[in-house]
Amino acid sequence: MCGIAGFCSFNVNFREEASRWYGVLQHMNQCQKHRGPDNDGLFLERNCGLAHTRLSILDLNLGSQPMTRQLGNKCATIVYNGEIYNMPTLRRELENNGVILKTTCDTEVILIGWLLFGADYVKKLNGIFSFAIWDETLKKLYLFRDRLGVKPLFFTHFRNTLIFSSELKGILCFPDFKAQVDREGLCEVFGLGPAKTYGKGVFKNISELLPGHFLEYYGSDFHVCPYWTLESRPHTDSWEQTVENTRYLVTDAIKLQMLSDVPICTFLSGGVDSSLVTAVCSSELQKQGKRLDTYSFDFKDNDKNFRANAFQPSQDRPWVDKMIAYCRTNHQYLECTNAELFDYLFEAVDARDLPCMADVEASMLYFCKKVARNHKVTLTGECADEIFGGYPWFHKKECFDADCFPWSMDFAPRTMLLKDNVRKLLPLEEYARAAYQKTISETPLLQGETNTEQRRREISYLNLKWFMQTLLDRMDRTSMHTGLEARVPFADHRIVEYLWNVPWEMKCKDGVVKGLLRAAAEGLLPGEVLYRKKSPYPKTYDPAYENLLRTAIIEALSDTRAPLRELISLDKTLEFIQRPSDYGRPFYGQLMAGPQLLAYLLQVNYWLQKYEVELLI
Repeated sequence: MCGIAGFCSFNVNFREEASRWYGVLQHMNQCQKHRGPDNDGLFLERNCGLAHTRLSILDLNLGSQPMTRQLGNKCATIVYNGEIYNMPTLRRELENNGVILKTTCDTEVILIGWLLFGADYVKKLNGIFSFAIWDETLKKLYLFRDRLGVKPLFFTHFRNTLIFSSELKGILCFPDFKAQVDREGLCEVFGLGPAKTYGKGVFKNISELLPGHFLEYYGSDFHVCPYWTLESRPHTDSWEQTVENTRYLVTDAIKLQMLSDVPICTFLSGGVDSSLVTAVCSSELQKQGKRLDTYSFDFKDNDKNFRANAFQPSQDRPWVDKMIAYCRTNHQYLECTNAELFDYLFEAVDARDLPCMADVEASMLYFCKKVARNHKVTLTGECADEIFGGYPWFHKKECFDADCFPWSMDFAPRTMLLKDNVRKLLPLEEYARAAYQKTISETPLLQGETNTEQRRREISYLNLKWFMQTLLDRMDRTSMHTGLEARVPFADHRIVEYLWNVPWEMKCKDGVVKGLLRAAAEGLLPGEVLYRKKSPYPKTYDPAYENLLRTAIIEALSDTRAPLRELISLDKTLEFIQRPSDYGRPFYGQLMAGPQLLAYLLQVNYWLQKYEVELLI
C-alpha cells in the first residue's frame, strides 16, 4: 500500500527546470510519507512527473515505483496504490501470453496488462487501487480508481496542469495552489459532514475521481468515464442457492485478501462481521501451522461508564473473549484514555485533511498506530452492514419513509450553533436535500418492482455511495496515516454486485437483521456470536471526556484569532453545553451525538488554522 502523486501539462517542459520540479515531486512525496514509509521514488519527463511512496507488502525487494516497462513499441510508467487480490491468476494469464515478468508484485501485472490490453484491463482487477499511468507512446496520462472507492484519489486542473494525489494534502502543496473553501465547501462541512459528496474534494477546485471511473488527460483537456456500474436485474436463485453463493463469495474474498509477504492480523470486535473475517483467516493460517494475531478496541473505564441504548445495546469485551477461545488467536486488548482521545482529534484531521468523525475517527487512528507497531496488514469487517442491511435505518419505518439521508435525520444540530448571518449565507438544508435527491435519481432501479422494493434499493444505494464511503475514507486515512494497510473483504465488488439484487426478504430472512449473512456463516462461528444483536464501533461515555470538550470549545471561541469565531456563536455554544448529553439521539450515524458535535467543531477550527484555509463567503 502506498501514496501516489504527480502532475501533467502539455504547456510546460518540466525537464527544462528539472531540479525545481523534482523538488515539487519530492515535497508531494514527503507530505504523504506516512502512506509508504519503506521507500519512495520519482519520475520526471518533458510533460509528466510522478511520485510514489511505498509500504512494502509484496515483493519487498523488486517492487519499487515508479515502474517503467516497454512492450514492443509501447512504453508506459505507473505509480500505484493498492492490492490486486487475484494477482496470481492474472500473472499466470500474462505468462501464458509469453510475457516474462521481472518481479512478483502486482504493480508490474497491472502495467504489463495495460500495455497488452489497454484501459479495459482494469476490469480484470479484483482489488483496491488507485493508480496513474503515463503512456509515453500516446503522450497521455490515465488515472484509475477501484470500483467501491476503497483507495482515494483526488485531482485538479490548475493553470493547464492536471495535478493528482492520494490525499488532498498532496495537491495543496503544489506551487501557488491555495487552500480555499467557498460556500459550497462550507455546505459540505456543516450540511453533510463528516460525510462529503462523492466526486468532491471540499476545497475549491479539487475533485475526487469517482469510484469505478478512469480519467484520460491529453492536450489541455480531459474526460472521466465509468468502467463499472451497479446493474439491477431479477434475482432467480433459490434461498438455498443464495446462501451457498453468499458463503462462497464472502469466504473467497477473505481468503484472497490474505495475500501478503508479511504477517497479517484482524480487527476483532466480537460482532458477526469481524468475527467471520477472523474465523476464516484463523482457519487458513492454522492449516499452515500458524496462529492469527487479533486486536480489539475500547476506552479506559468504559465498563464503568457504559450506558446501553438502542444504538449500542451491549459491550464488546465478553464477545471478543468468546471468539479468542473459539479461534485460538494471539489477542491484544487495546484501550484509549480520555487525554489520548482528545489529542488524536487533531491528528485525525491531519490524516483526513478535513474535519472527520470526531472521536470515532480519532480513536481509530490511535488504535491503528498501536497495531502498526507489529503489523503492516490487517483485515476488517467494514462494509457488511451497508451491503447486507445491518443498520437501524434499513429497518425503522420513520427512516424508510423519510425523504432525507436516513443516518442524518436530525438537522437541528448542524445549524443551531451557527451565527445568524452565516445561517443566512449557507443554504445547508437545501444543499443536503439536493445531494440526497441526486443520489436517489441515480439509483439503478428494476422495472416491475414494487414501490417498497424500489425504496429498498434507494436506501441501499444511499448507503453504498455515502455512508460506506465515509467509513472507507476513515479506514484508509487512519490506517495509512500510521503505515498500516487495512483491507475490507466485504467490499469485494463480486459481493456487492450479487447482494445488490438479492431481495430484502432474503437479506432479512424471517425478520433477522443480516439474516442472509448469518445463514451463510452457519458452522463458521459459535451460534451465540452468529446471532448477536449488532453493536457498533465503541465510543466513550466518560463524562470527563465531555468536560475536556466543553473546556476546549470555550477556549477556542474565546480566542479572537480563532477562525471558528467567524462561523459559530459563542452565546449559542455556551447555552448548548449546559444541556445534558443525549447519546440516544445522534446527528450522524449511530455514534455522533452531542459530545461529538463539540469535537467536530473543534476539528473544524483546527482544520481552518492548520491548512490556512481562505474562506470565500
